[in-house]
Amino acid sequence: MKTILGLLQIIGSLGLFLFGIKLLSEGLQKSAGNRMKSILRLMTKNRAISILTGIVITSIIQSSSATTVMVVSFVNAGLMELVQAIGVILGANIGTTFTGWLVALLGFSMDITILALTSIAIAAPLMFSKRSKKRDLADVLLGFGILFLGLNLMSNSMPDISESAQVMHYLSLFNSDTFPMRLIGVLIGMLIALVVQSSSATMAMVLTMAFNGWLGLYTATALILGSKIGTTITAFLASIGTSTEAKRAAWAHIIFNVAGVTLALILFHPLLHLVNLFTPGDIFAYTGAELASRLPFFLAMLATLFSTINMLLFFPFVRQYARFIERVVPAKAEYDEGTYHFKYIGGIFIDSPEIYLLAIRDEIQKMANLACNMLARYRSMFNNNEAEVEDEVHRMKRDEEFADQMQEQLSHFCVRLMQDSQTPTNASTLNSLIRVMDELESVTDSCYNLAMLNQRRYSNGWTFDEEMDKEMRTYQDLVQEFLYYVRDRMDRTLTKAEMQKANEFEAQVNSWRTSLSARIQDRLSEGEGDVKAELLLLEKVRHLEHIGDYCTNIAEAYHMAVKHTPVLQKRSTKSAQALD
Repeated sequence: MKTILGLLQIIGSLGLFLFGIKLLSEGLQKSAGNRMKSILRLMTKNRAISILTGIVITSIIQSSSATTVMVVSFVNAGLMELVQAIGVILGANIGTTFTGWLVALLGFSMDITILALTSIAIAAPLMFSKRSKKRDLADVLLGFGILFLGLNLMSNSMPDISESAQVMHYLSLFNSDTFPMRLIGVLIGMLIALVVQSSSATMAMVLTMAFNGWLGLYTATALILGSKIGTTITAFLASIGTSTEAKRAAWAHIIFNVAGVTLALILFHPLLHLVNLFTPGDIFAYTGAELASRLPFFLAMLATLFSTINMLLFFPFVRQYARFIERVVPAKAEYDEGTYHFKYIGGIFIDSPEIYLLAIRDEIQKMANLACNMLARYRSMFNNNEAEVEDEVHRMKRDEEFADQMQEQLSHFCVRLMQDSQTPTNASTLNSLIRVMDELESVTDSCYNLAMLNQRRYSNGWTFDEEMDKEMRTYQDLVQEFLYYVRDRMDRTLTKAEMQKANEFEAQVNSWRTSLSARIQDRLSEGEGDVKAELLLLEKVRHLEHIGDYCTNIAEAYHMAVKHTPVLQKRSTKSAQALD
């Protein structure tokens, strides 16, 4: 019974430590998340800056898993290239060792209970503040306090095994310097990190057990190496069901860590001697309690040096490594052609509305490109023969159904985000984006209806006089120009001047509508032309005027409520050209 209670105390203190890391990470992401995400997007111009970005952000948010999942989500949304993602991942592996240093330097050299309770005491009144920034700061302080409290309880929960000869005998076998035992240690460390999904928590547990004499130098080293592989599971799980590029980013993380650990096992003793050069004293000369007291610092240095050396080995070959990953994870058609699937990072891995909004805005841009493409193809139908017109109508039908799927899936996801969002700004933005998607879907409906009207005209052999045909083409060009104008400004909030220009477009569209409708009605009243042909022409005018209305509604949505979200210029250009 005593053994079971002791085991529960260790597990409970580990859970408290994990909860502290979670609170700390989430609090930091909330308080500085927008700035860090901007840095992650913009500080990726070259490999060195990408690596530095990974180090800095992971050191701040205390979680390499959060950084790598964020990277996978950016790659999935098309906001970051694979080479840039690999650079950030290389840096994240170094940044995550910061927690080990925190534990090694503070966890065993002072009474951290006082530090933990002081941090919690400061956080307590801030938790009830009406200002979100103060509540986020409270989460950070509370996370620090609970983290240290869990570490202290974990250390105190470890039983004294020095007087048990049988336990010491078994531990000596486990701590033996043999390759099979090192391999077993790596596998155990990997499994622990897989379960807790945190290399930082695994390291804290290893350092605590080493300080209490449970683990020797060789086994503790093997466990830490194993945790480097186990921590990759979070990004891998996040990549399931996403794009090929996102899967490649996750696999780049896995292969990088597996290769580094394999090399470390081959050069196990040289690695230990190298670490020994960077730590005070000679770790190989210590035994018993003296070795246990010095191991946490040594192991923290080991984790940092391992990640740094691994990064330096890969750094010159990032582009070649990216090409290797592309061969390992080849591109493939994941869905049937013409079927839309919105791929995003699941909420259980990352709680970041900003990233979701970036992905949604990128998809809306694609939807706008599709609408522009459909209207342009409708205008080109006048130069086609009847068979080509029929084929184009079938293509238009597929595109219209594709747009319906986009609008349904994206709107459904936006509603889910609104239900989970606690920020009024995000809710307002999501409402506006839903409105934009609805208007774009209506544009594609009108384009398809126009194509069917064209097909009816060709099948019946109806013709219009040259002057009316010329004016209709001018009217259609104006509507197309208006749609392009709105599409090209969907990555930002429209200024007052840009909204005024949109209103001028609408006024011109309405003026043309009034003029053309009046002329058609005059021709009908005077008995000129074929009645059915004239009514078909009137229907075309109506659909084109509706597209102008939809464009105005989109412009108003971006002018009134959609907040500016910085995006990579390269991504915007690529998206704008994707379907043109």
